[in-house]
Amino acid sequence: MSGTFEITKRFTFEAAHHFPQMGEGHRYARVHGHSFEVDVTIAGARDAEHGWVVDFDEVDRVLGGLRETLCHTYLNEIEGLENPSLENIAIWIAEKLKTDFPGLTRVAVKRPTCGEACTYTLAG
Repeated sequence: MSGTFEITKRFTFEAAHHFPQMGEGHRYARVHGHSFEVDVTIAGARDAEHGWVVDFDEVDRVLGGLRETLCHTYLNEIEGLENPSLENIAIWIAEKLKTDFPGLTRVAVKRPTCGEACTYTLAG
């Protein structure tokens, strides 16, 4: 049987941020924090030897490094996240992952307590 599979791995992190471009007095201009969930989706054919698209242990290792970078931080201080919108976080994560996982197709960043999410779909 032929076809393409997609696997998804989720990681979470807690972080603070603000939006510097918002006017004084706007609630987003103040430093505030969120619990974030990130779903990373990788597509590809099933490897005949192992029966998987990508080894989840390898995905865990790489995502663990990203989580370590993001968790319990002030996102605005991370290079490339000076304006840490959901969209910019998704792009930043995709840029960090695309070398390790050429089959990366989507990065979804969510703030579940706010009922908000953004999905970045990489061009194939």
